Amino acid sequence: MEREEYLAHRELESLRSDCSTLERQISAADDQIRSLEAQTAQLEKRITGARSDISLVETQRNKALQEEEGATARLAELRIAAATHEQKHQNLLAQRAPMLARQTELTELISTRRADIENYEAHLVTQAAEDESGRNAIEQQTRECRRREAEIGKLVTERTSRLENINSDEAGLRNIRDRLSELQEKRGTHSIRQTQLQLQIEHLAEHVMERYRVDLRAFQPDEPVHEKVLHAQFKRLAKDSVAAVVGHRPDEETQLAEPSTTSDIENVIADLTRQLENMGPVNLEAVQEYDELEERYRFLEAQNNDLTNSRRELLDVIARINATTRELFAETFSQVRTNFREMFAELFGGGRADLQLMDDNDALNCGIEIIAKPPGKQLQSISLLSGGERTMTAVALLFAIYMVRPSPFCVLDEMDAPLDESNINRFIKVLERFVSQSQFIIITHNKRTIAKADILYGVTMEERGVSKLVGMKLTPPKRASTNGAVRAGEATQQHFSITDENPRIGSVAAR
Repeated sequence: MEREEYLAHRELESLRSDCSTLERQISAADDQIRSLEAQTAQLEKRITGARSDISLVETQRNKALQEEEGATARLAELRIAAATHEQKHQNLLAQRAPMLARQTELTELISTRRADIENYEAHLVTQAAEDESGRNAIEQQTRECRRREAEIGKLVTERTSRLENINSDEAGLRNIRDRLSELQEKRGTHSIRQTQLQLQIEHLAEHVMERYRVDLRAFQPDEPVHEKVLHAQFKRLAKDSVAAVVGHRPDEETQLAEPSTTSDIENVIADLTRQLENMGPVNLEAVQEYDELEERYRFLEAQNNDLTNSRRELLDVIARINATTRELFAETFSQVRTNFREMFAELFGGGRADLQLMDDNDALNCGIEIIAKPPGKQLQSISLLSGGERTMTAVALLFAIYMVRPSPFCVLDEMDAPLDESNINRFIKVLERFVSQSQFIIITHNKRTIAKADILYGVTMEERGVSKLVGMKLTPPKRASTNGAVRAGEATQQHFSITDENPRIGSVAAR
C-alpha cells in the first residue's frame, strides 16, 4: 500500500507537470493568435509565411489534445487503482472467516502451538492496522482525485473558449485561401484550355498531313473547286433523302441541294470518311489468326474445366472434414461437459456447473462459456468468482478433460496457492485418482501438497543468480503408524528445518 501510494503521488506530480505544460502551451497559443490577428491585413502579400505559422499552431494544438488525452487516461488509471485497493480490502475482510475457522481447529493443539497462535494474533493486529492505513490512504486519494477532476474541468472550459477563438480566426483565413484557390483554379483552367486547343490544332494538322498529304500551314484553299465539290455532294445527299420521302414537292430538291447548317457539312464529311474506311486494306492473315485464337480458346477452356473440377473436389473434401470435425468435437464436448459437472460437484461438495457454446450453429469457431454455481451462490460466470473458486473450477475442467484424453505428464505451477485447507484436501484427493495414469510435477509451497509427494526437489540460491537443486526422498518411518500423511508431513517439516536458513528457497513436488 505504501508503494502504491508512492506511485500514486508520482502520478499526481506528473499530472501537475502536465497541467503546467498545458498552461504554457495555451499561453503560447494565445501569443500566436495575437500575432496572427496583427498579420491579417497583410495575408495576401505574406500568404506563404502565414501557411507555415498556421501549420505550427495546428501542430501545437494537436500536441495539446494528445497531452490532454494522456492526462485523462492517467486519471482513469488512478480511478481503477482506487477500485483495486477497495477490492483488495474486501478480499482481506473475506479472509478473516477462514482464519477464525483455522483458529478453532487449532484449539485442540493449544498446548504445543501456543506460540503459533500468538503469532497469528499479532499478524491479525498488524493486518487490521494495515487495513486502517490503507482505508485512510484510499480516502485521501479519492479527495485528491475529486480536486484534480475540478481543476481539469476548469482547464477544459478555458481550452474550449480559446479553441472557439482559434476556429473563428481559421474560418476567416480559410475564406481568403478559398478565394485565392478559386482564382488560381480559373487561371489554371484557362491555361489548360488554351493548351488543349493548341494541341488539338497541331493534332489535326498532323492527322491531315499523314492521311491526305496536305500541309494545312502552307495550304492555299481553292474556293471555286471546293464549292463545286461540296455542291455535288449535297446534291447527291438531297437526292437520296428525297427518294425516301413520299409526296415531296419539286422545289424541295433545290432547297436540300444547298448547305443550310454546319451539321449538314459535318454529315457530308462523316459520309466521305465512312466511304474511305470501308475501302480499307484486306487482312490476308485472318484465317491464321483465327486458328491461333481457336487453339488458345480450347487450351484455356480445358484449364478452366480442370480448375472448376479441382475446386469442386476441394470443397467436397473440406465439407467432409468439417462434418467429421463437428461430429468428433460434439462427442468430445459432451463427454467433457458431463465429466465437468461431476468433478465440479465432487470438488465443491455440491453446487452445479456447465459448459456452453457461444454459438451452437458454428461450434468450430465459437467460444466456450464456463458457468459455475458453488454451493450457496447464484449461477454466474467464472469471471465473477473468487480466486480460490476459479482455481477449483479450473482443476475440475482439467481433470474432466483428463478423463476423456489423459496425458502421460502434467505440470502444475502453484495451482494450490489460492486454496484454503479444506480445498487443498479435496484437490489432493482428486489428484490421487489420476496418479496411476499420469505423472504430475507440482511447483508448490503448501506443506500438505508436499507431504503427498513421492520425490522432493528443493530449489535454493546460495549464490546470487545461481540456482541449485536439492533432492530428498521421503521414506516411511520404521515404527508403525496409522497415519502415513502425517509422517510424510513430519519428514517435510524436517526438510524445511534444514533449508529454512536460506529464505530464497522453493519446492517442487513430483507425484
